[in-house]
Amino acid sequence: MRNKFDEQLEKLHIELIKMGALCEEAVTTAICALEKNDVTALHKVFETDGEIDQAERDIERLCMKLLLQQQPVATDLRVISSALKMITDMERVGDQASDIAEIAKIIIEGGHGINEDMKKMAHEAVKMVTDSVDSFVKKDLELARKVIAYDDVVDNWFSKMKKEVIEMIAKDSSLGEYSIDLLMIAKYLERIGDHATNIAEWVEFSITGERSKNN
Repeated sequence: MRNKFDEQLEKLHIELIKMGALCEEAVTTAICALEKNDVTALHKVFETDGEIDQAERDIERLCMKLLLQQQPVATDLRVISSALKMITDMERVGDQASDIAEIAKIIIEGGHGINEDMKKMAHEAVKMVTDSVDSFVKKDLELARKVIAYDDVVDNWFSKMKKEVIEMIAKDSSLGEYSIDLLMIAKYLERIGDHATNIAEWVEFSITGERSKNN
């Protein structure tokens, strides 16, 4: 009975890795398309978001099967309940990648692009998602706590982007709409960082039984 449970628990880990990779892919594709002015590539983001939604449903079913059929002990119960919380945040990352892609289409069609600071912010947000999922898979408490602390870095990037947008509008009011689009992308990236933090906090809970209250 325990062997069967361990097999299904390992399957849960694998499915979470796949879902995390899809989230990383969705955000990276959206930003890369914006960097390269590639509207066609944006369609891949919407497809990936659909795959993320399906992954959430599949993992949810697997977790329910583990809970109802295998009667997990306390430690395993924490892992399963954490996974259920994590996939909600992962699904939101996919949604926000789609939101970024929609705005990216408008920016590209308007003949604009993104600056280096936006690229750096996107890289930091993607890193948080990757590291948060890795911390779960590896049961790495230290990495999870690094992700939680790293949220301040992405928040600081968002504050910097807000200032840049204000300066841009002040210099040229005709760039108002474009500036707001940039700010919205920065906001979605900041939210992605928040979701990665949530994932890391649930990893911490799955390992220790306690969850940070940094937010």
